[in-house]
Amino acid sequence: MTVKIGLFYGSTTCYTEMAGEKIRDEINSKLGEDTVSLHDVALDPVQRMTEYKYLILGIPTWDFGELQEDWETHWDALDGLDLTGIKVAVYGLGDQVGYPEWFQDALGYLWAKTITQGATAVGAWPNKGFDFKESKALNDDATMFVGLPLDDENQIELADAYITKWCDQIMREFGLT
Repeated sequence: MTVKIGLFYGSTTCYTEMAGEKIRDEINSKLGEDTVSLHDVALDPVQRMTEYKYLILGIPTWDFGELQEDWETHWDALDGLDLTGIKVAVYGLGDQVGYPEWFQDALGYLWAKTITQGATAVGAWPNKGFDFKESKALNDDATMFVGLPLDDENQIELADAYITKWCDQIMREFGLT
């Protein structure tokens, strides 16, 4: 299969990058070794997103619901992208215990930004099994996250299983399986 998926992430402490590598490896093991290409938004221009029909975007939430610094640096550049016809799945890292009022907020911001630019979202994830007060990453009825929420601070033991299940889900929603 020659399908290419662009996986763009911002990562200050390497956890979002490591999650991206796991996602890449999981999808590549099923669709072919070079299916997913990794892009660090600190190094690769976000304009490269338009080169792909399928995107996976990773972002951690910092402090009180803030964007990760590399995404923040390029945030306005996203406004110039036309993502019409591109399917996008988002994943985020956050701390539901230390920052329960802002859990996964950046995930919600990134999702909303891509939808505004014309993307079609896939990869919603149930909010069951998480303990937080508020999140900007919930859908309208607050039953689902808009993408995959990971909490490597408090639920590291769940991350690999969540990634495997989510990758199967987004490959189906991308129409690749």
